[in-house]
Amino acid sequence: MQPVPPPVSLEGARERIRRARTAAGRRTFVLDDDPTGSQSVHDVEVVTVLKKNTYESALEPAGATVFLLTNTRSLAETDAVAVNTEIGHEIFTIEQRLGEPVDLVSRSDSTLRGHVIAEVRALNAARRDVVGTGFDGVLLIPAYFEAGRITEGDIHWARVDGELVPVGDTEFARDATFGYAASNLRDFVSEKSGGDIPAEDVLSISLRDIREGGPRRVAEILGRASDCRFVVVNATDFADLEIVVLGLQIAQGNGKVFLYRTGPSFVRALLGMEPNNPLTAEDIWLDGRPPGHGLVVVGSHVGLTGRQLEAAVAQGGMEEVELAVPRLLDDADRDAHIEATVAQVTRALASTDVILYTSRTLQRGTDAEDSLKIARTVSTAVTEVVRSALDAHPAWVIAKGGITSHDVAVRGLGIRRARVLGQLLPGMVSVLSPEEAPAAVVGMPYVVFAGNVGDDDSLAAAIALFRGTGGPTVDEKLAGAR
Repeated sequence: MQPVPPPVSLEGARERIRRARTAAGRRTFVLDDDPTGSQSVHDVEVVTVLKKNTYESALEPAGATVFLLTNTRSLAETDAVAVNTEIGHEIFTIEQRLGEPVDLVSRSDSTLRGHVIAEVRALNAARRDVVGTGFDGVLLIPAYFEAGRITEGDIHWARVDGELVPVGDTEFARDATFGYAASNLRDFVSEKSGGDIPAEDVLSISLRDIREGGPRRVAEILGRASDCRFVVVNATDFADLEIVVLGLQIAQGNGKVFLYRTGPSFVRALLGMEPNNPLTAEDIWLDGRPPGHGLVVVGSHVGLTGRQLEAAVAQGGMEEVELAVPRLLDDADRDAHIEATVAQVTRALASTDVILYTSRTLQRGTDAEDSLKIARTVSTAVTEVVRSALDAHPAWVIAKGGITSHDVAVRGLGIRRARVLGQLLPGMVSVLSPEEAPAAVVGMPYVVFAGNVGDDDSLAAAIALFRGTGGPTVDEKLAGAR
């Protein structure tokens, strides 16, 4: 087998992508199944409420890009399908009213957890209902380069402890709700469809297609897609995705219509967006850090989050508050435990920063649905505590974990719309500035910190930046090669 050629950066690729999008009047609407999808982009709108008039107004400006937080990864499959069906009907109706194309991205986990087949089918059916035809193809692109998630040889890889591991061999594949066995994405599609989609029916765009054949070879392969056929896209670098987008634009010019099921990296390439430097404290607070104390909320239970929590606690200087999950699942004890936790957090915020975390022993249900129910019960308790803590006027909030970040934003802080300022790490850990929210929350930095990104010290470093205790060395660590 010949070695794969290295990535090829086409001169002016991003400018070409942007120019073509402007000429076509394209907007982009991202259905984000948890709030971590905006980690590779900046200066875009995030909407948290599933109301047509809210996200329609955000999508109105020419060339707009809007992330809508659906949180469907926390829902049962039937509920996720219902959400996607309703939003799909509304978006395709909006697209017809605008008379200009809307690129629809179904953004999900770069480690493949989520309602993959069900959500794609729901959106395809919705388009058929409104427009009369479904998508020609759905591009499966779980790449998230900054977090070490790449696809080569149709196998999706995740960097674990510095080594690339087939994703089917990682802890993510053993997820209580969304577990799987396949690392080859063609096999993964077949597995998740229950065998309805044979692996051999899944198209593939290889690295050789991208790097030697260029946009025209990509367009040729995409031209074969019909009837919502899955297309696996191999990519190890943003340059690969930019060539794919240029080929995609050729295929679109030939009348093809596509849906995208992706990790975070693809949206940046789809927009032709230039990368942004990681944020510093001066970027976050243009007029200087305000007085007051901050709240850190940790809900994720992946192994990396556990290590990050240990490092954050070890640096000291914060009040530690634990929500005991067994007590939250005990109807007789739940309310008293939450009330005591609220009192402790509120009292502590008057004089210090607080780190609130759920107990670390993962409570699994009897099946996938029961595990989701437990997760929702715990998340509800977390948001009750955060909502009550607003009385203490936290100056900033960091939320760790996808479902946790969503529920803290929507149910805890009451954020309806926000703008992505950028990220703390290169392509990871977004900082949002709430624009439509309660008065105490508007303009307050809100950090969406996914459970499975960064290294063991990243959470501690982010906290130090917000507390103003880290000095230049912390800024340098967060900014990387800035």
